Amino acid sequence: MRISEYGGPEVMSWTELPDPVPGPGEVLVRLGVAGVNYMDVGVRTGRAPGWSLPAIPGVEGVGYVTALGDGVQGLAIGDRVAWYYHQGSYAQHLAVPAESLVRVPADVPDETAAAVMMQGLTANHLTTETYPIEPGVTAVVHAAAGGVGLVLTQLIKVRGGTVIGVVSREEKVPVAKEAGADHVIVSSGGGFEDRVRELTGGEGAHVVYDGGGAATFRSSLSALRRHGVHAFYGPLMGVPTLTPAELPNSVLLSHPLVRDHVPDRAALLARTAEVFDLVGKGRLRPVIGARHPLAEAARAHADLESRRTVGKLLLLP
Repeated sequence: MRISEYGGPEVMSWTELPDPVPGPGEVLVRLGVAGVNYMDVGVRTGRAPGWSLPAIPGVEGVGYVTALGDGVQGLAIGDRVAWYYHQGSYAQHLAVPAESLVRVPADVPDETAAAVMMQGLTANHLTTETYPIEPGVTAVVHAAAGGVGLVLTQLIKVRGGTVIGVVSREEKVPVAKEAGADHVIVSSGGGFEDRVRELTGGEGAHVVYDGGGAATFRSSLSALRRHGVHAFYGPLMGVPTLTPAELPNSVLLSHPLVRDHVPDRAALLARTAEVFDLVGKGRLRPVIGARHPLAEAARAHADLESRRTVGKLLLLP
């Protein structure tokens, strides 16, 4: 699925290209499932840094090893593998650096593994390093019925925290509650801070996980207690204009980037080990919102941008 110009979903075209040849340290992978993320929309519209045209969108997936490049060790043809960030994942075959791959445990299905790579490892980082969740912590989770939000909610509950979910529509409330949210607020932008303070006895939340972009930024700050943490991870949804003087006292603003969530292979192995273990134990259940053929990725992008679906969108070859 290739992009030669920036624009709407229609700029993606199903294109036949020669199969890639794995170079030294690379592995040829046959795609099993690709995940769809807002980052992919950013690539298509020209808002994602580090990409150039022509481009093949997609950054995560699960597949099967079909060939090994020189120097690759620890993997074999036929292995089932997953990757967290590799540009060009909307393709039937792709050459991926072996260092970016992890084996998928036998008890984790393809679709589940694909659904917890980008969003699951992001949520793992947000709940361990950005703000370590422990019993007694109250967290606000934006887009609590979305892919990252649903995983965040479950990981917060696994670690003993309380979740105040924020969703854009009333029909998404049951989805957030099913994932474990203790309270759910319906808000399509700002204006939720008073309700958060009411639910926390006037103190505010310990942490707000905010992927909502500029629309939710200021209300998220206002929903925090003293020494609270605003984990802002939604730059592709818009970045607010403000000065340091506008930031409340005793608030830590965290702005993790994609590379911060999984900065090296050690982090990749550690985060996937915990996420896959929770999946295998039934304590983390990603919600699959819709499945589309890879050749019809434009439909998945249209669904994602319209917010018609909840949970994770997947592409199947």
